[in-house]
Amino acid sequence: MVEGAETMQRLLAERNATRGTFKMHDDPRITPLGRRLRARSLDELPQLLNVLGGSMSLVGPRPLVPVEDAAVLGWRRRRLELPPGMTGPWQVLGSTRVPLDDMVKVDYLDIATWSPWRDAKALLMTFPHVLGRRGL
Repeated sequence: MVEGAETMQRLLAERNATRGTFKMHDDPRITPLGRRLRARSLDELPQLLNVLGGSMSLVGPRPLVPVEDAAVLGWRRRRLELPPGMTGPWQVLGSTRVPLDDMVKVDYLDIATWSPWRDAKALLMTFPHVLGRRGL
């Protein structure tokens, strides 16, 4: 991201492609190197290091930026009971198409119905998204 990205986000609000979170196509705040890293999902490598270090899991609720996290209230905060993850049901459903409120419900349901099979399924479903570059 370029310097001042948070300030620029407020100016770009009308170009937001999601509800509750901020994502947009051709985000001018992303540097050319960052764009190439994202196109190949290499921007996820630091999270993989966090997984190896034990502060994240492979599957779990995706961490939110502070302003988005502040909008998650009440029982929806239970999504924080699990360690944050690199991927999960929200990502494979299409993170840019699922509004924030629905995303936290999906996270809560995943927590309430957790099983090793569901984690394995989320991991398996992640590969086509990464290889097909279906993210935003």
